Amino acid sequence: MNGYEIARLEDLDSIPIGDGVLWHPVRRRFDIRSFGVNAYTSERVGDHVVEDHDESGAGAGGHEELYVVVRGRATFTVDGNEIDAPAGTFVFVRDPKLRRSAIAEEDGTVVLALGGEPGAAYQVSPWESYFAAFPALREERYDEAIALMEAGLREHPGNPSILYNLACAEALARRSADALRHLAEAVSVEPRLRERAQADPDFDAIRAEPGFPA
Repeated sequence: MNGYEIARLEDLDSIPIGDGVLWHPVRRRFDIRSFGVNAYTSERVGDHVVEDHDESGAGAGGHEELYVVVRGRATFTVDGNEIDAPAGTFVFVRDPKLRRSAIAEEDGTVVLALGGEPGAAYQVSPWESYFAAFPALREERYDEAIALMEAGLREHPGNPSILYNLACAEALARRSADALRHLAEAVSVEPRLRERAQADPDFDAIRAEPGFPA
């Protein structure tokens, strides 16, 4: 086996993750374990090409991140500041707590994101497991989606974001006991998820069950 692999953007999965963003999982494609790297495109001009987020939440990795506009043009917003970013622009966000996002200004805009936690050995971010499960969830392949998130939970035991999304999938799959157990675990770690669960349609089938967080 060669000590290298090659792939083109069109060889990667293209997974909608909200706000018009399409996630192309580079790290998962090559099973890279030393640093985080992903590619992003948008569904159309004016949509997000980097979702509005920070790196301090339970699903994030606490990373500092470098964004590279590989093709096209984007407008980044970092901590409220707008940045015009044509192809060849590097945008480095050192502070994990800063909000950041980017809007595609041209068709075919591609942004590469690289990240890691300073001074720590790289760990795969918790969000990868439930983002990777989105296609299976949309196609009602619930067992596959659950397996992907269970694998993420083995890497991040007790992570509330993974537990919550796993509970969503289990509720949709009518695995009520598992869904209630994992939702209770998520809420015990991150109490604000209790309120989110009240309005989440994924839990419609179990909301009347004893043990659902009230």
